[in-house]
Amino acid sequence: MDITVCFNNVMSFKPADRIPAIELATYWDKTIERWYKEGMPGDYKSDSQVHEYFGLDRMFRKRFRATNANCPKPEFHGAALIKNTEDYHNLKTCLFPKEQIDKAELENYAMLREKYQGVFWVQLDGFFWFPRVLFGIEAHMFAFYDNPELMKEMNADILEYNLWLIEEICKICVPNFIMISEDMSYNNGPMLSKKSFDEFIAPYYRRLIPHIKKHNIMPIVDSDGDVAELICWLEDVGVEGIAPLERMAGVDVAKIRQNHPSLRMIGAFDKTIMQKGCDAMRAEFERLLPVMKKGGFIPSVDHQIPLSIRQLCKKDAMR
Repeated sequence: MDITVCFNNVMSFKPADRIPAIELATYWDKTIERWYKEGMPGDYKSDSQVHEYFGLDRMFRKRFRATNANCPKPEFHGAALIKNTEDYHNLKTCLFPKEQIDKAELENYAMLREKYQGVFWVQLDGFFWFPRVLFGIEAHMFAFYDNPELMKEMNADILEYNLWLIEEICKICVPNFIMISEDMSYNNGPMLSKKSFDEFIAPYYRRLIPHIKKHNIMPIVDSDGDVAELICWLEDVGVEGIAPLERMAGVDVAKIRQNHPSLRMIGAFDKTIMQKGCDAMRAEFERLLPVMKKGGFIPSVDHQIPLSIRQLCKKDAMR
């Protein structure tokens, strides 16, 4: 069974001959630099090439952002790019870039998926994520109260852009799933109230999700932190899956599966135990195995692989 069929079957709770061996998150550049020093050839650069080097199933990811290359950069992580409606309108010249649809690039993804029988997926900015990028982390939280109409205007704009992107992408290469970047939770749960979610986030998902599903694409949300409470909100607006299910935030995939029997999940493999060696990693797989057997779940590292993880030789990895 090729990886495309295998992935689709597992995530649809259908029989498969194995669980896909995938890595969802992009590799941290510092980790890649370490692996080069430990012997990984320098011509293995893309995530897909690193997957090939380590014998993983091939996945091909295309990230579409709502900002173009000329957009101003924040002074530091989480700093603001705008303060008000005028700033936002002035910034629009570098937002929602149509040039991100590169026909040749998408045709290449289609070719690679066919060649390697791999999985192609797309990542889009979501309705919590996009305003935060522009307002900055702290000001974004105040904006729900101080700039509610601007928040809704911004999300209406990113919705229309995402709808356009999906149509253009699907003309060339229909993704197996679409990941919507949000990061709406932290270690203690959602960073906004259910009331705020229903007013500022849910209406846009209720338009986006049917558009994704009409192409038979699986909609999945990416949110760090403890997502246990958030999952109910997402299911109400049609979202079918979630990742990366961070163990350090207290996420218990067995409990989530019990409470949400039809939810698709990717992740949950505790990245903090990887530096402890193969035996510890095998024990972590055993922890996840009961949920894997129920379907709809593919284990993957629950965020980017830390710098502390040495490159295991293939002999060690297969022991």
